[in-house]
Amino acid sequence: MLNLQYFNMIKQLTLFAFFLVSFCLQAQKNWDAQIDTNLRGVLQKHKELVSIPNLPVNKENMLKNVAWVTREFKALNFQVRALESPTLPVLFAEKVYQKNLKTILFYFHLDGQSVNPKMWDQQDPFVPELKAQDNEGNWQIIDWSHLNETINDDWRIFARAAADDKAPIIMFLAALEILQQQDKEPTFNIKVVIDLEEEYGSEGFLSTLTANKNVYASDYFIIMDGPAHSSNKPTLTYGCRGIATCTITTYGSKLPQHSGHYGNYVSNPVFTLSHLLASMKSESGKVLIQDYYKGIVITPEIKTLLDNVPDNKNEINESLGIHTSEKVGANYQESLQYPSLNVRQIETSWKGDTPKTIIPELAMANIDVRLVVETDGALQLKKIKKHIEGQGFLVLDRDPTDEERLNNEKIVKFTANKGVNAFRTATDSKFGSQLKEAMKETFGEAPVIIRTMGGTVPIIPAIKVLDIPAIIVPMVNMDNNQHNPNENIRIGNIRQGIKICLAIFNMKL
Repeated sequence: MLNLQYFNMIKQLTLFAFFLVSFCLQAQKNWDAQIDTNLRGVLQKHKELVSIPNLPVNKENMLKNVAWVTREFKALNFQVRALESPTLPVLFAEKVYQKNLKTILFYFHLDGQSVNPKMWDQQDPFVPELKAQDNEGNWQIIDWSHLNETINDDWRIFARAAADDKAPIIMFLAALEILQQQDKEPTFNIKVVIDLEEEYGSEGFLSTLTANKNVYASDYFIIMDGPAHSSNKPTLTYGCRGIATCTITTYGSKLPQHSGHYGNYVSNPVFTLSHLLASMKSESGKVLIQDYYKGIVITPEIKTLLDNVPDNKNEINESLGIHTSEKVGANYQESLQYPSLNVRQIETSWKGDTPKTIIPELAMANIDVRLVVETDGALQLKKIKKHIEGQGFLVLDRDPTDEERLNNEKIVKFTANKGVNAFRTATDSKFGSQLKEAMKETFGEAPVIIRTMGGTVPIIPAIKVLDIPAIIVPMVNMDNNQHNPNENIRIGNIRQGIKICLAIFNMKL
């Protein structure tokens, strides 16, 4: 009798487990079907929003963007308000589903980079064009009526901000609408901050942090900006590099000199600068400044995580047109775990359009240092300054006096800005693991995990002030030409992005 009861119990549990798995798979299938049903309308809304120019210099247009987004969030029963700042307002939306649930703060931005219409392959960068590739790989405009047919995931919409960052806003709204259609709710409460000046430093948003810290207070922070991995698989990025800058100026004579009269007599500051810069890096690209990489350890666990990113070195080098990569890291992902030292511009005192036969009086190198969590901007700049002093230079923070010129063979003016430090959330943290698992359950495979991305987002100070775990969820195609002419969003990425948002909304917190 006991064995029979035990058998029946096992049978019931098995049937329950089968039902649960079937239900989950059916829910996922319904998401795909629901996304398909809604996609045409989603793309029309995307077209509407992208058609509103979004350069912050035009406040009237920015407020039109705000009005459009406000209307959409209010239609989903969000409370929406504008937070005042010294520049443009910050749009804030909130919906409390249940008071006892955790809260996730989502970040988007509405502004876009400036445009040069002559560089675009369409008449107006703010008039979205639907395009398909021809047999030669060229993008050709097709009529929007094609959306009434079977929609091709490889079609793209071209316009400024089509990807960065209006597409993620549209994906997010579409996912919320699908949940509403199915009488479902997210597993957490939602706060949304929409920045109107991200492309220009986020001055307005950052200025609101102290006064509105309680408004923004949340358990977790998700930044929905940037491109997914080049494989176009769902991607989670757990950190980004910071940035510090400095300028190094070397000196020759007080005034430019004729290269015929004074060549071989007056030292050219360009050569002085080049020798100094060469002392900072090896031919293989490693920084030679003492303790520059101090504190960075690539453990076997970290190495495995980095190696699991599906990068193809040959494809990367071919796309970049380079023969050999630098040897700072074993591969692309590992190279991003170290601070960089980059000369972004070299110039002399001569600013004319054509060269002149002169020995310039000064040469200047503008440098940026990409920072990782283990490095501090101010400290890295001190290391650079100390290295310059070790090369025998008198280091000043101003132009030298005549007396200093006469008494010192080698002089450098060194000016610096400590910038903003990096952030990184541990990939095995509770939130990091929950987000990974949600993606895996929805897509049937683990997402691409990026420990640290190379770029710097201007809102890092917000992550520091709010002091909550932050993860970047990039959803647009890597080849979207963001910040450049012919910016675009792949329709398949909009479809996938909606599903990524649904995965997040169903995350187990």
